[in-house]
Amino acid sequence: MNMPSSGAQAAPPAFSFEGVNKIFRSQDGGEITALHDVGFQVRQGEFITVVGPSGCGKSTLLRILAGLTRASRGNVLLGGRPVTGPSRDVGVVFQAPVLLPWRSVLENVLVPAQIQRRDPRVARERALHYLQLVGLQGFETKYPSELSGGMQQRVGIARALVNDPMLLLMDEPFGALDAMTRETMNLELIKLKERTGATIMLVTHSIPEAVFLGERVIVMSPRPGRVTQVVDVDLPGARTLDLINTERFGAYVSSIRANLDASGGLD
Repeated sequence: MNMPSSGAQAAPPAFSFEGVNKIFRSQDGGEITALHDVGFQVRQGEFITVVGPSGCGKSTLLRILAGLTRASRGNVLLGGRPVTGPSRDVGVVFQAPVLLPWRSVLENVLVPAQIQRRDPRVARERALHYLQLVGLQGFETKYPSELSGGMQQRVGIARALVNDPMLLLMDEPFGALDAMTRETMNLELIKLKERTGATIMLVTHSIPEAVFLGERVIVMSPRPGRVTQVVDVDLPGARTLDLINTERFGAYVSSIRANLDASGGLD
């Protein structure tokens, strides 16, 4: 067996924020500070969740990492490299799936690959693979109007994965779903993470959802958003819905809720 040399370097974090601030300018010329001095790192293959009150900058943080908007100050690194714009290494799932109604499920999933002019045969194979992973095998020729809300969101997830991104970003992807469908989608997302080994960052308003899904939970304050708590979630065994009723799960939820209450996030 070949052992790594003593000079071997550890792999860089999947991504990191270093002193990130974001300031928006309003129409009247005033400034609104959305994020203040945000800093944390995420390991490759980690599932991290970000929770905080409305308007705390969770979605802005995600958009900065996706290269869709720029930080006003600070550094954002993806795989050790500065984020300067959108990257094929990043897949994004938004709050609504925004599917093209005139395109079939398979055709919707293929959109990013077609935009990036990927090999059509390879892209089709990947699209079919990810549709199977999200439980939509057999629905390739259906249209968005023929799908439930949960199924449409699964199409959005497959579409985000079709280019095999190193990072999957999810912005409140299940917020519009009913409670039972949301729980089902949480379970499916955990299975998807186990199968792909992807690095995932999901932002949510739901404290229980953040604890159930995340290996770590980043807790943010009201605007200007800053990190007030980082919770390592150590839950025993496989993550099933039974965990929600355990004392340990409840303790994590209570700790985060108390932190948000202290920072004014639950007012």
